[in-house]
Amino acid sequence: MSQPRILFCNCTYAQVIPADVKAEVLRKLCESGVAFDAVADLCELSARHDPSLKALADGAPAKIAACFPRAVKWLFASAGAALSPVATEVLNMRAQSAEEVADALLHRELKPNLPRAKATCSDAPVAQTVERAALTASP
Repeated sequence: MSQPRILFCNCTYAQVIPADVKAEVLRKLCESGVAFDAVADLCELSARHDPSLKALADGAPAKIAACFPRAVKWLFASAGAALSPVATEVLNMRAQSAEEVADALLHRELKPNLPRAKATCSDAPVAQTVERAALTASP
């Protein structure tokens, strides 16, 4: 099997991924000599319905270094660029160490981990807002 396509999200705008983890994963990718795509922020690309997401979700095996698999699936689906659940592995830089993420990205084996159900609005990650927190707070 050939090396799956690698996508690295820098999470520039939301800044929910620890800076040290992003920097280390990116450093290891650059040092590896393996080809990869890097985007500033998948959330922004999704919000703009950027056509590059369709090219990234073309069905070829892919490994994506970003955040939660469910969130990544939703971001692509909401932009009309559904990812293949049998050909996509998402590495979670919010929850995994830089070493775990980099090792998995550079290993040829693909371990698909997208949720199997169809992405729907109810799958969208929920943002905690001040208003929502106030509404759900006990009196």
